Amino acid sequence: MSSRNEAAIAELYDRYGRLAYSIAVQMLGDPGKAEDCVQDAFIRVWRSSSTFDPALGSLRSWLVATVRNRAIDIMRAQRKDVTRELALGFDLSDDRANPESEASSSFERRAVRAAIAHLPQEQRKTLELSYFGGFTQTEIAKIMNVPLGTVKGRMRLALEKLSSYLRASGVIDV
Repeated sequence: MSSRNEAAIAELYDRYGRLAYSIAVQMLGDPGKAEDCVQDAFIRVWRSSSTFDPALGSLRSWLVATVRNRAIDIMRAQRKDVTRELALGFDLSDDRANPESEASSSFERRAVRAAIAHLPQEQRKTLELSYFGGFTQTEIAKIMNVPLGTVKGRMRLALEKLSSYLRASGVIDV
């Protein structure tokens, strides 16, 4: 893909297009905006493919982060009122390229959901608003009606707990 091979980007889209779209539509709530978001994300990945470093993470993770970041950009560009609450029930499904990746993805999803379920409600809500909602910590403080320092503390604790739980589950080895 680093040589901007169209067949490579087509294969990447075939493998992860559905996953990218499901994330974008969950975050944006609009199928049309989600399609635009996914298209923009794949173009960005294609154009910056030479910067991909497999030592830093998988191609799937890089693509998902690109989709998420693009969706956040779209949400922020259109947001006028930060008081709306989000209904968060994400289905991070994949197009099931093969049995091994399906089993691995299923295991990872279950582990992440279990890790999130073990968080105290305030930490879970803060994490969901930030990661899935695309809100800044300042916006989360306003939505939750708490000081900014409280949001920062909750976020730090939530991420530390998730990391510990996922390490203990064998999902991550960092």
